[in-house]
Amino acid sequence: MSALSDVDPEVFAAVKHEEHRQQTVLEMIPSENYASAAVLEAVGSVLTNKYAEGYPGARYYNGNEFVDDVEDLARDRAKALFGVDHANVQPHSGTQANMAVYLGLINPGDTVMGLKLDAGGHLTHGSPVSASGKLYHFVSYGVDRESHLVDYDEMLSLAKEHRPKIIVVGATAYPRLWDFKRAREIADEVGAILMADMAHIAGLVAGGAHPSPVGLAQIMTTSTHKTLRGPRGGMVLCDEPYRRQIDSGVFPGSQGGPMMHVIAGKAVMLKEAATDAFKAHAHQVVANAQALAKTLLDAGIPLISGGTDNHLVLIDVRPMGINGRQAADALEAAGVVVNSNPIPFDTLPPRQGGGIRFGTPAITSRGMTEPEMQRIGELMARVLNAPNDEGVRAAAKREVEELCAKHPAPGVPANA
Repeated sequence: MSALSDVDPEVFAAVKHEEHRQQTVLEMIPSENYASAAVLEAVGSVLTNKYAEGYPGARYYNGNEFVDDVEDLARDRAKALFGVDHANVQPHSGTQANMAVYLGLINPGDTVMGLKLDAGGHLTHGSPVSASGKLYHFVSYGVDRESHLVDYDEMLSLAKEHRPKIIVVGATAYPRLWDFKRAREIADEVGAILMADMAHIAGLVAGGAHPSPVGLAQIMTTSTHKTLRGPRGGMVLCDEPYRRQIDSGVFPGSQGGPMMHVIAGKAVMLKEAATDAFKAHAHQVVANAQALAKTLLDAGIPLISGGTDNHLVLIDVRPMGINGRQAADALEAAGVVVNSNPIPFDTLPPRQGGGIRFGTPAITSRGMTEPEMQRIGELMARVLNAPNDEGVRAAAKREVEELCAKHPAPGVPANA
């Protein structure tokens, strides 16, 4: 019997149920993935016991000899993997990484530009319900109504009009490549700093499967799960001139003691991401997303922007007579886990959304390739075209369970 089952059988039961769920469904939310057993071991280590406010060599507590080694490893590996001058690995999430950048570089009330929420932007890109929108004056650019591609002409026009201190590029639901060079030219024209939020694409960038913003954006933020397959957390990468401001924005600006057990997990993840195996995985993630998108298009499912260049697909479900929440619920009943999402120029409330967002990071980590993508796309199309048909959902769920049994989730107990 484990210590957890002995001390707290209720939590133990919930964990075991979650293990079973992860092994028996297709996790296709594009911000979710499977951390390796080594990452999970690091995160569950005794490093959780250590308080380490400050930075290596400059802590506010004693007894940090070994956790300093861990954080130095993580920082050095991040710098080497992405080819940057400086890395701060302490943020607890991508959201906190973004907020730390704002806090370190600008003042409340200053103007920032970010992508509109319904165009794929994140809450921290200026949503009025987020601290970003409450503390700073955000101006939002969008996408073209027909192509659904970022409208760089609008970005330039708004930048000239509003003179932002920071221009944020990157998204949480944008299936196409970013033109980082064009964005840097716009930022330079108005004297703004270019910040690339690559929370979703960082693993693809690390694996050479997506263009890198490094050398164009002065600041880059990311979460450490998603396509990187690490523990839940964040990082800020930057050019040398911004190092002190970034570090002060993280600590003491926006958070206290770092979670050293999670930083250990980040260090392990960064080592894994530097391997040839991970590079091959990153390219397969993109190939899988494109194969899945093609299957859905062939089945008559309307895709936002007509396809994908990265790890995620965004579709408009309104032609099926349902909203995003209803579509996500129908797919979950069939064992396919996605999330409802706003789509460009959406007229529905964000909690419903006119579309769904899904991707291939986690199912690629299970070892699935293009043939499985075709099968998954076909069963998704069947469910979406008959969302209330229990027989269709049940048949799809049996297919999903068969796929999952053939491709176990890494890092999750096989007997779950």
